[in-house]
Amino acid sequence: MKNRLPAGNICGVTGQHAYTANNLPTCEGAIQLAMEQTDFTLQGARCLVIGCGRIGALLARKLHALDALVTVSARSARDFARIEAAGLAALDTRRLAGHLDGFDLVFNTVPAPVLGASELAGLKPGCVVIDLASLPGGISPDVKLPPACRVLHALSLPGRVAPLSAARAIHDTVCAVLQEEGVL
Repeated sequence: MKNRLPAGNICGVTGQHAYTANNLPTCEGAIQLAMEQTDFTLQGARCLVIGCGRIGALLARKLHALDALVTVSARSARDFARIEAAGLAALDTRRLAGHLDGFDLVFNTVPAPVLGASELAGLKPGCVVIDLASLPGGISPDVKLPPACRVLHALSLPGRVAPLSAARAIHDTVCAVLQEEGVL
């Protein structure tokens, strides 16, 4: 009989791979939510994507393809180079305060509080902030928003907007990991 993997190892590896496979439904869900929660088109909308990881980079490309005016924030020189090579504007995530006043939509993908009182104080009235990050999310819990601004915590988007695709991604990932480990 082959050695069985401890459940924690299966869940840990599976979680990482499944989240990667669910990047697309997360981004599509974020775009759907933005379209439902605003009274303007994404074409020409000034959008900030905070974070340039798997979801942030994909979301920025999708928004750019819809002719949104996209800025992406990051922290590393490598990410700044990738952002600029894609024809997008870049901001330093560590220095967002004073730079958020022109955005219609802000999408956060960083799972740590990067938007505090000093960052959010400069939001333009009516700005919608969509927090895609896992808990604790990217917005400090005690922060007061400027007038008419809203924060939407958009957790578990793949299962909500594309449950069949999300389930298939998780199933395929579990099977692949179990095959790699010789369990199946």
